[in-house]
Amino acid sequence: MRDTQTINVLLVEDDEVDVMNVKRAFKKNQINNPLHVAANGVQALEMLRGDGSVTPTIPSSRCVIILDLNMPKMGGLEFLQELRSDPILRFLPVVVLTTSDQQEDRRQAYEYNVAGYLIKPVTFAAFSNLIAVLNQYWMLNEMP
Repeated sequence: MRDTQTINVLLVEDDEVDVMNVKRAFKKNQINNPLHVAANGVQALEMLRGDGSVTPTIPSSRCVIILDLNMPKMGGLEFLQELRSDPILRFLPVVVLTTSDQQEDRRQAYEYNVAGYLIKPVTFAAFSNLIAVLNQYWMLNEMP
């Protein structure tokens, strides 16, 4: 029987404080979905493709990506371009969670078919509520 509740979450984020806040929000909201963390787009692609010798592979079925835009090595927009050009990974849902309020970043992200573009809340309470809403949304969606 296939597990229809577990969703693998890939957080692509280089800021340790933001990573910690996502982990805290998962715990506070009793979200038990596996959370995988990549520090940049290169590492995230390695984890999704399974071609990294050190990084673990993430199942591409029932997987959602939370993506920051401003990262070293490969930023979020470059990651989206690479992800959407990959015939296996291009359909993965991506939600951008960033500090960038630039209209051009928002426009480019939506050109790569993101499921949403969210500005990181300032307070932990608001951040935690945002993660809880995202989790509810994912649990209601029909995912392959």
